Amino acid sequence: MAMAGEEAAPRPVPMVCERLEWADLRAALAAGWRDFLACPQFGLFFAIIYAIAGNLMSQALLTGGGGGWIFAAAAGFPLLAPFTAVGLYEASRQREQGQRASWSQVLGALRGQGDDQILMMGGFLFVGFSFWMILAHGIFAIFMAESGIGTHSLDLFTTPAGLAMLVVGGAVGAVVAYVFFASTVVSLPTLVDREIDFLTATFASLRLVGRHRTVMLGWAAIVAVLLTLALLPWFLGLLVALPVLGHATWHLYRRAITFAG
Repeated sequence: MAMAGEEAAPRPVPMVCERLEWADLRAALAAGWRDFLACPQFGLFFAIIYAIAGNLMSQALLTGGGGGWIFAAAAGFPLLAPFTAVGLYEASRQREQGQRASWSQVLGALRGQGDDQILMMGGFLFVGFSFWMILAHGIFAIFMAESGIGTHSLDLFTTPAGLAMLVVGGAVGAVVAYVFFASTVVSLPTLVDREIDFLTATFASLRLVGRHRTVMLGWAAIVAVLLTLALLPWFLGLLVALPVLGHATWHLYRRAITFAG
């Protein structure tokens, strides 16, 4: 019972996972493209930062004799993309409300609803990226010893041991990517949209993927293919892929999650 003079804490609003179909993915991508065309400055801003970071990381690995790490870093780098797109979720949210998004709103989206839940989710993503790199290092070390080729050479990937490493690393990476995709696909947009804790948002995201696994795996494949292709020409493809996917993720969230009451 609340004491006199104290306000009762607001009851959490139940999150409902709506039915998703393939048409929802097409509609989300189309809406994401429209948002990108309507306010390209935000998407290009975040994409340029992301592309510069990717190029700097690649150059550091190559010049530092870590060419063998390129594939692990390239596979893990997209894990950070959902956090990079937080500002795009806010831009789409403002457009949906019939307003023009401002730089202060977009850049301030990391504050979410005035708490630190989005930053906590960002920490979760960073830990996940670090965990993947540790796993990749272990896999790399095991198969490198079998190949007899130094870590500085990309020739490792032409040996039987190197090819086996790509298969094992790809399988492990797919599991890690699935866990993070399922955890974040709608949780970050939810945190931008609602005052809710990141664990509740994460569990809702997991439930959504579990209930509509086929459609959501299709969305994961679309994201993976577009981001992979975008990484190839010096990360330049991210200038389009990241903004469109970021805006589209917001619209997919709006189709997938409703709030009862």
